[in-house]
Amino acid sequence: MANVMTVAGSDSVGGAGLQADLKAFEAAGVHGCSVVTCVTSQNTKRVSAIFPLPVETVRSQIDSVLEDVKLDAVKTGMLYSPEIIGSVTARLKGLRVPIVVDPVAAATTGSSLHAEGFVDAMISKLIPIAHLVTPNIHEASALTGIKVKDERSVLRAGDELMEFGPRAVIIKGGHLGGSEATDYLFIKKGVVKLTSPRVRAEVHGTGCAFASMIAARLALGDELEEAARKAKAMMYKAILARETVGRGIPCANPLAVLRIEAGKAAMLKELSSAADDIERLIGPDMIPEVGTNIGYGVLGALEPDEVAAFTGRIVRAGTGARLVGCPEFGASKHVARIVLAASSHDPTVRAAMNIKFSEANLAACKKAGLSVATFDREEEPKGVSSMTWGVHTAIDSFGGVPDAIFDRGGVGKEPMIRLLGESPEDVVSKLKRVLSRRGTR
Repeated sequence: MANVMTVAGSDSVGGAGLQADLKAFEAAGVHGCSVVTCVTSQNTKRVSAIFPLPVETVRSQIDSVLEDVKLDAVKTGMLYSPEIIGSVTARLKGLRVPIVVDPVAAATTGSSLHAEGFVDAMISKLIPIAHLVTPNIHEASALTGIKVKDERSVLRAGDELMEFGPRAVIIKGGHLGGSEATDYLFIKKGVVKLTSPRVRAEVHGTGCAFASMIAARLALGDELEEAARKAKAMMYKAILARETVGRGIPCANPLAVLRIEAGKAAMLKELSSAADDIERLIGPDMIPEVGTNIGYGVLGALEPDEVAAFTGRIVRAGTGARLVGCPEFGASKHVARIVLAASSHDPTVRAAMNIKFSEANLAACKKAGLSVATFDREEEPKGVSSMTWGVHTAIDSFGGVPDAIFDRGGVGKEPMIRLLGESPEDVVSKLKRVLSRRGTR
């Protein structure tokens, strides 16, 4: 078991601070040690009081961990004062493990979480020994004096932060505009952009959990860029699975990845049940030449192996249909691209299946009251994934995720209709509506 130590403040509502750090460590599969720097009285609406622990108490906690535990990484969060920063730096300076510094200066609710002299102490003491520094745009502005408001100012601030001496910097771009949430990883050889679909919601504890997930991945042996990408994907799921703990800002759920993993068996069972229905319902006039498949993605799926489908598809069998193969995650890149593209616009849309294109089938979709969008393969740029480009294009032109997306094919490309839904059951219910309007089987 890898061991990671967090040096951070306590959040009484449990959404941020060391409580979020420990959840993130658990989600990543590492053991978490904790050093408390401050006790805060806060909830999802405000911070009402901050009680910084005596420097000697902070130092004693670190010493107790170091004398007994072989650490694989350290993450720092709310340190509050220059005195605490100085003491923590002195204790961490000789460690030969990655140190991830989250320069926490304010709570998501807007309350200040630092005392006078905090910025100077961060710049002169802790940041120079950091493996990685993870400010948001407001913290990057405070540390550099550069007003960070767009990509150009992000790049300037990142270069300035690198001059302070850390090995790497990530400026989190969640507060910038755009359809994607982009973080900027600064390393010696340049800048790497890390993206995920934007979730338009204010969420408590995201910064703490993100830095902790990176520290955990580094402790497990990942290279920095790989660690950051995995942490980014985990945080996307944690934000989608946010929990309404109180009456204010919802809290990120770092343990979402464990719950998602635990739910995969049930997802495969749902797919099998849906496929049984499809096999019973459809005939050759609904099955494309390439066969029919149905896919189901986990919440926040970003990669094809997070989408389950059938290894052998549903194929024509005389006057009926026959299921070939078993449901597996990563079984079909084709259907996975449909699901991933659609869910990036609307995370609730996690299932898709393809059916044969014909004017009769298209008319039945419309008669069934399904919303329908399309794309033209003749306009497809070179070097792109057909399904990814086509689904994005159809959704963008329609103004949202429809129930069905079709195209009339192209050179070497079979025309197709794709039904989209929140679950396999939802997709099958739409298929039944189409069949009832088509008057077959």
